[in-house]
Amino acid sequence: MNSVIKQIEKAQPFFRKIAANKYLRAVRDGFIGLMPIIIFSSVFLLIANVPMIWHYSWPKGVSDALNMFYNMSMGVLSLMAASTVSKALADSLNLELPKTSQIPVVGVQFTAQVSFILIAVDTFVNQAGNLYFSTQMIGTKGLLCAFLVAFITPNVYYLCFKHNITIKLPDAVPQNIAEAFKNIIPFAIATFLFWGFALIFRAITGTNLAAWIIQVLSPLFTAADGYLGLAVVYGAMAFFWFIGIQGPSIVEPAVTAIYLSNVEANLSAWKAGNAAGAHYILAQGTQYFVATLGGTGATLVITFMFAFWSKSKELKAVGRAASIPVVFGVNEPILFGAPLILNPTFFLPFILTPIANVWLFKIFVDVLHMPAFIYNLPWTTPGPLGLIMGTGFAGWSFVLAILLIVVDVIMYYPFFKAYDAEKCAEEAAKENKKTTPDKTSVKPAPTTGDIPLSKTKDGHALNVLVLCAGGGTSGILAKALNKLAKEKDLPLAAAATAFGSHHDLIKGMDLVILAPQMDTMKDELKKECDQNGAQMITTTGKQYIQMTQHADQCLQLIISDLNQGDVQ
Repeated sequence: MNSVIKQIEKAQPFFRKIAANKYLRAVRDGFIGLMPIIIFSSVFLLIANVPMIWHYSWPKGVSDALNMFYNMSMGVLSLMAASTVSKALADSLNLELPKTSQIPVVGVQFTAQVSFILIAVDTFVNQAGNLYFSTQMIGTKGLLCAFLVAFITPNVYYLCFKHNITIKLPDAVPQNIAEAFKNIIPFAIATFLFWGFALIFRAITGTNLAAWIIQVLSPLFTAADGYLGLAVVYGAMAFFWFIGIQGPSIVEPAVTAIYLSNVEANLSAWKAGNAAGAHYILAQGTQYFVATLGGTGATLVITFMFAFWSKSKELKAVGRAASIPVVFGVNEPILFGAPLILNPTFFLPFILTPIANVWLFKIFVDVLHMPAFIYNLPWTTPGPLGLIMGTGFAGWSFVLAILLIVVDVIMYYPFFKAYDAEKCAEEAAKENKKTTPDKTSVKPAPTTGDIPLSKTKDGHALNVLVLCAGGGTSGILAKALNKLAKEKDLPLAAAATAFGSHHDLIKGMDLVILAPQMDTMKDELKKECDQNGAQMITTTGKQYIQMTQHADQCLQLIISDLNQGDVQ
């Protein structure tokens, strides 16, 4: 098994390049911006439809009002995705342009939305002569088309700004007016490109591009929802995480459109009284609450096994420290603390347990006709609860929630026992060689005078930003730093967010800490930090988790980095 892991490690650079691909990142980062809309609108959907489970219906006026919020948000999701994904890509492309010739992000967003409407939205005129837009493809069904528009539009702007393709105005024209004219050329090129394409495409196919994409890819969507397709999707997520690369950042962009359209199709079938028709498995809920129960690798049960069944003191401590975060889907403390990633002992259960979970879920849906996910819920919802709520409190979901835990215990147990015995042997060997610790090497706790305020932007406080994949562990570390600052009365403030949501925050920061799960993004972040006058610190797995538990160690690292003036 060790030789297999070594071969996998050799492939890391290739997979890191995939994870760092700017188009995959743009989809991921664009959807981070949309998550509040997706989740909050789903709250209204839950309120509107959950009472139907107990055969109660809201009065029509109340039902229409509740569904209105969902329809006016999720109902235009593709239009908004064209905007947010194009913004994320434009932010990335701006790192390759001079500071004096930056792509106007708002202009890109507006252009992308207009372009999307041109190729994805049909118009019709009623008998009274009023013009109407068809809304069929501006919801979840048009997402793939929205991505295509969001990839092309920023590149049109990039080429125009890079090669200074613009309308030349006299020097006497004010700068703000000249800048407005500078945006006209790329807007005209992009919109005329999509307008012309839309006219030709409709003439040839008789439909718009968004609808055509759905028709052509329908067999692929069906195949992805089968046993083999599910194994590939969720096995790949676990595999990439196992080799130290944030798996969902590679896989999710390819399936996000399927996720959202499947949930919408499931909900429509369920509301029509056809629970058996709500059979589409691929969904965000399947990822969060079934395949990756407790986080990628289905780590909920192994964390509690470490915490309460382990004889190893180290594993017991790691398990108990990680227990609360893993309940809410934050599993980096156990991934890096045990560790599980790149640990030959856990290679098989880490990859196979998510596949076993999702196959079991599919059996319940196909054989017992339990509805699949009909709601989108926050990824931090505790796994079993998310499964039950997301499937509309289906009776079989309670049974499945218990069965998943039992199956996961069976999958992990023999590997847990082997690793626990290995760690116990290591601890016994260390105990025999135990020496008195060198107390002179222990650094004193940082004080106000230790923080080099002269090297901060405002000269009054040190502002630190922590970035991770979803804002989970970065939030834990930022909270620990702020707690330390309050206790010691230190001029320190820390903020946290998911990578991709940081572009506006970074401007006011003195230093950025990058979590190890986002290590593939360090080169781009370094460029952004340099442009904004911030320093960057990268961390290793165990170091990062240790700092979330000991904020003083993190602050010592920050102070050392600022004093040296070097990026680690």
